[in-house]
Amino acid sequence: MANTDWIPGLRAAAEYKPAWVPRDLVAGIVLTTLLVPQGMAYAELAGLPAITGLYTTILCLLGYAVFGPSRVLVLGPDSSLGPMIAAVIVPIVAADGDPARAVALASMLGLMVGVMMTLAAVFKLGFVADLLSHPTQLGYMNGLALTILIGQLPKLFGFSVDGEGLIEEAVGFVSGVTSGETVPAALALGAGGLLVILVLNRWLPKIPGILIAVLGGIVAVGYFNLSDDGVDVVGALPQGFPPFTIPSVEWSDLGLLAAGALGITLVSVTDTISTASAFAERTGQEVRGNQEMAGIGAANIAAGFFQGFPVSTSASRTAVAVQAGARSQLTGLVGAALITLMLVLAPGLLKNLPQPMLAAVVIAASLSLADVAGMRRLWRQRRVEFSLAVAAFLGVALLGVLPGILVAVCLSVLNVFRRVWWPYRAVLGQADGVTGYHDLRSYPDAALIPGLVLYRFDAPLIFANARTFREEMRHLAHADPPPRWIIIAAEPITDIDTTAADMLEDLDEELNEKGISLIFAEMKDPVRRKIDRYKLTRTINPEHFYPTIEDAVAAYRISAS
Repeated sequence: MANTDWIPGLRAAAEYKPAWVPRDLVAGIVLTTLLVPQGMAYAELAGLPAITGLYTTILCLLGYAVFGPSRVLVLGPDSSLGPMIAAVIVPIVAADGDPARAVALASMLGLMVGVMMTLAAVFKLGFVADLLSHPTQLGYMNGLALTILIGQLPKLFGFSVDGEGLIEEAVGFVSGVTSGETVPAALALGAGGLLVILVLNRWLPKIPGILIAVLGGIVAVGYFNLSDDGVDVVGALPQGFPPFTIPSVEWSDLGLLAAGALGITLVSVTDTISTASAFAERTGQEVRGNQEMAGIGAANIAAGFFQGFPVSTSASRTAVAVQAGARSQLTGLVGAALITLMLVLAPGLLKNLPQPMLAAVVIAASLSLADVAGMRRLWRQRRVEFSLAVAAFLGVALLGVLPGILVAVCLSVLNVFRRVWWPYRAVLGQADGVTGYHDLRSYPDAALIPGLVLYRFDAPLIFANARTFREEMRHLAHADPPPRWIIIAAEPITDIDTTAADMLEDLDEELNEKGISLIFAEMKDPVRRKIDRYKLTRTINPEHFYPTIEDAVAAYRISAS
């Protein structure tokens, strides 16, 4: 494979148009105003020092610019991954509370995610994103939004709680408020900042609400000396570019890290494919799923070696870049360069950034994750899938983020299995004024042919539903009077496994003893070849296979005459 296939940055550099430079520079400057506060806020959401969010942002932008195929996609610390990272590293460091160990664990987590992403790209495993169906993903994201919201409320009010899990944190928050732990200045800053962000995002989206809120918070803290009134601030950041670091962790920690990395990889793959598809349609690009995973993998590996943590694509930051005129990954490189310059030349620039304002940024992000309208739509359209979404929501809210994603994946797989296990079945009849044969549920007045049953089974015939099929046949055979032929409209049957083949052999003999013929119509050629390979035609008469339902019905009429 050519280098430009696996290293798209080379092709992008060769094809870059000088006319794009002004737009990319402006977009990079605008993007930086969003990258800095969000990077710091999402780092703290993950249980890490705020500075690691900036380190992560720099390196992931550089990594994706070289290995990512999209011209406009923006990577960075993500609100949906933050709780997952915290769920992995916080229990390990809870005993000693060592920030350096937390950073090392998060960096190793980033390396593991990067390796998993890269392997998924090499072996073309992008289909794993399908393990999260839309309803379960919807429920998972709503549960995640609620978890983030509840977890950040104490910080918004100026105090902290020690509870683990949604319920304990909610109880701790209520207890803190009722016992008078709220810091009025912190609440005023945080709530005011959140209001500014939400109002501007809703009514004036072109104005950077997060930037205005953050700058306002910094000015307010400095002018009114709010740190003396109990408002926590970020403080001066370490100066300089992050050093290359190989994270050191205990062997005993690797199992939990690997499990967490797998869950993060699955969420990141799903998010990447969906976000890349959405923006590819706008920019006229094709989605290269495997190369996208390679780009995300490279970004995670780069961040992991420089005290960073796992990242994913960001729809909100990508949208900001596109609206600002971004034409290429130079936009991200400009953002990385500006953040680096800030750390090298002015690390104290954000020392008065209030922690409640970071909480406001995270809460605003959590609200954007929630999709209540989507849940209402599921309730109206398909109650079963609504139930799956609710179950995924409760899994995240009550069990935690990592168990919640496991619940979501299992529910998605079980839903697929359920459809195969209990597929739709129908008896067909001939309706007036409509050609062909149709479901009696839709056409209750459709005429039945005496002595004949037309039956449709809308699924592959496999071990999971073989008993269901057999019981349906027995039920039809016990009609009064019993049918002479049962014709299976077999077009929806896309497969027959060996368990189902054995069942058909026994069923055919059982029906023959009752004078009933089992007939197949419109069976697909690949399935028919499997019938021959299983040697079922030793029992089932080879003449009982017809190319169309009409041919089978015509044959029955001749035999009955």
